[in-house]
Amino acid sequence: MLETLTQLLTAIGNPIQNGGFKTHLIVFLISLALGIVILRVVFSKLLKIIARKTKISHSLLQQTFKGIPTLLGILIGLYAVMEILTIPPHPLLFLQRLFHAIVILSLTLMVAHLGSGYLKHKLGKTSENLASTSILATAIDLTVYAIGILILLESFGVSISPLITALGVGGLATALALQDTLANLFSGINILVSKQIKMGDFVKLSTGEEGHVVDMNWRNTTIRTPTENMAVVPNKQIASSIITNYAQPYAECSISIPIGVSYGSDLNLVEKVTVEIAKRVLQEIDGGVKTFEPLVRYGSFAGSSINFNVILRVKTVTDQQLICHEFIKRIYERYQQEGIIIPIQK
Repeated sequence: MLETLTQLLTAIGNPIQNGGFKTHLIVFLISLALGIVILRVVFSKLLKIIARKTKISHSLLQQTFKGIPTLLGILIGLYAVMEILTIPPHPLLFLQRLFHAIVILSLTLMVAHLGSGYLKHKLGKTSENLASTSILATAIDLTVYAIGILILLESFGVSISPLITALGVGGLATALALQDTLANLFSGINILVSKQIKMGDFVKLSTGEEGHVVDMNWRNTTIRTPTENMAVVPNKQIASSIITNYAQPYAECSISIPIGVSYGSDLNLVEKVTVEIAKRVLQEIDGGVKTFEPLVRYGSFAGSSINFNVILRVKTVTDQQLICHEFIKRIYERYQQEGIIIPIQK
């Protein structure tokens, strides 16, 4: 390898009386610089057009194709050098192998970035933000990189059959030693692929944890609770739990507020007043569904009251506390004005 590099440098930089060294060096640097600059400009304009046509985030496209223009520019520069300069056979063979290696590296990076970028775009679009899907993105990247490395070794004449065999045996031993870790990994992948949970969903587990899903990595899922704390739950526990997803199939949900009024109350008046206050709350308080018609449903005769439920609708499950809070304040004040009595429950 050292001898090849020496011959290559000699071919490029062998000073001759007619200025051959400067000519070779200028050709080499100009080819490399033009390749990188042209590809960067072309990619920049191309990404803007794609973002405008497909409505994909421009920042996501930049992240997806990060480093690709530079590698392709180097390829153009190397190709121009091999075509323009007269290089001895051994250094030329080295340049050709380097060219092929960069081609494989470029394709590997492009496929990995495209896979993870497409995944982030699809999952991010469903949760109305750019979701953090580190578990699937990491799995895709590792798989593509591993295949790219094997192809690269094969292109350099290295036999990969013993390596694949060794990886198979080592993988079996690793699987036995890391059963819990792999269980978490595949549980997380299964949850994401089945679309039972998406980033940003508000979920409640049968074990009691509830909140917005903010990340799923290879080992656990992070849930931001209503108290702004982070609950870190192993993926296999989520896969085996009963999950209530308040964001599917729709984020909107209905809430029922129980009330009781004393015997002797005018039930028509109670219903009219209650619906009126409920409508105002939904119209005036953020989180209420303004087009929803509140409902009053009498349900039972209790020992000291006639019980009923007021049904309201909120945009998300996290809005129910504010709506309920405001409704109870207003309905209590209005009942006092109308002389409607809420008896003490025994």
